Amino acid sequence: MKLDVINLDGGKAGSVELDEALFGLEPRADILHRVVRWQRAKAQAGTHSTLGRAEVSYSTKKIYRQKGTGGARHGSKKAPIFRHGGVYKGPVPRSHAHDLPKKFRALGLKHALSAKAKAGELVIIDAAASEGKTSALAKQVKNLGWKRALIIDGASVNETFAQAARNIEGLDILPTIGANVYDILKRDTLVITKAGIEALEARLK
Repeated sequence: MKLDVINLDGGKAGSVELDEALFGLEPRADILHRVVRWQRAKAQAGTHSTLGRAEVSYSTKKIYRQKGTGGARHGSKKAPIFRHGGVYKGPVPRSHAHDLPKKFRALGLKHALSAKAKAGELVIIDAAASEGKTSALAKQVKNLGWKRALIIDGASVNETFAQAARNIEGLDILPTIGANVYDILKRDTLVITKAGIEALEARLK
């Protein structure tokens, strides 16, 4: 499939041929859902924690003698039945991540790119370069009508462009290696540079 290339001023800068295997698939919600679930589960902190019987700070002295008190037999004050005692089977820090095959993750990325292309939310730009002025870039972004956009550059991001884009609300920039399904789907517009297209094709083929 062929798509027009523009520059940041909105002018035409030729066209580019997109690989059908990356941008021409019929998007499948089930594949995208599985990859997004895998991403979010991996990012989940899982740091909630409580102190168990072995971890609470308390005396280990037997609280009263075994027999003759008329009360139940007790040893440690750390037992869960006592106030300030340890929590029984409370939450402990753990990872929520689960496995997903590498080929399936790559397929999910292809379907995310295809979904943006099919919805008409894919824009190809000549290059992500700037003088480093936030105000100038913000004006260009406003003129292009990008409200929530993700820009994917080549192997590395232009430093001055990243500096100019840092304080623009709704604009994010990633190198090709950072391109992922979740970030692509949650933005209204996906912007890829020509260098980004080449790097994505090399990564996913």
